[in-house]
Amino acid sequence: MPELIHGGAIINGVRLHYAEAGDGPLVVLLHGFPEFWYSWREQIPTLVEAGYRVVAPDLRGYNSSEKPNGVEQYSLDKLVGDVVGLIDHFGEERAHIVGHDWGGVITWEVAIRHPERVKKLAVLNAPHPGRFREAVRTPDQLRRSWYALFFQLPWLPERLLSVRDYTPIRELFRNAPETPDAFSESDVRRYVEAAAQPGALKGAINYYRALFRDGVARELRTLFDGSTQDFDVEVPTLLIWGDEDSALGTELTEGVERWVPDIRIERLPDASHWVQNDAPERVNDLLVEYFEANRFHPENGRE
Repeated sequence: MPELIHGGAIINGVRLHYAEAGDGPLVVLLHGFPEFWYSWREQIPTLVEAGYRVVAPDLRGYNSSEKPNGVEQYSLDKLVGDVVGLIDHFGEERAHIVGHDWGGVITWEVAIRHPERVKKLAVLNAPHPGRFREAVRTPDQLRRSWYALFFQLPWLPERLLSVRDYTPIRELFRNAPETPDAFSESDVRRYVEAAAQPGALKGAINYYRALFRDGVARELRTLFDGSTQDFDVEVPTLLIWGDEDSALGTELTEGVERWVPDIRIERLPDASHWVQNDAPERVNDLLVEYFEANRFHPENGRE
């Protein structure tokens, strides 16, 4: 791991903690549930060595970042604003953005709403919102997404995830990966410590509650006034997918070209939902290769 600078800034009205390393074009790494910046420990050194400035924040509600009260504080509007604010904070007009799981959900939305702020997009095991909207209506994906419905309940999900010293979270990292050593006991302990921060579990689960409310509101608008959601992505996109994801089926990678014409899809058959930890070298190679394509090199003037 290169030397990391841990910092914080008020972004979009909320204090966000981030880990930063390297120098060069900006790459923003967005983690998923129930993680924090440390999820990118395998990617940060490779990206820094390749000549990038890497920023990996704790998303609002997670670990050392502020945990605002209220489900409305975790709406997609707020989450997208956080990423745009981070890019502004580091003095850039655009950045490469990489997101896994919930970070991938946010990454898609940034590209849809603010394509002018994105150089290239990389999404890991997070479905395009248009494709997921179709799939979630099917019995198979509804069965896989049962936990998202459970998370709509008040207080009970937080209580159950923290029982017996956060055993459900420990088991999630111990049992779900395809690679036996994807997470060491030290790694698992760090994830548990992050989840145990006051208010962290509630903040993390509020992402699901806010998304559900946003989805219901969108469906009602469609029903009553005929409005439609624009899901088009105009920036170059790399979709990396661990096929052994128990919550998200591989069919979610199919037909995405309707909304994302400039997309490259890489499926990793021996990786799980935790694809960047199951297959870190392969993921690292894909990210660097993708970002390096057509990159400007001052020494020879080539783009």
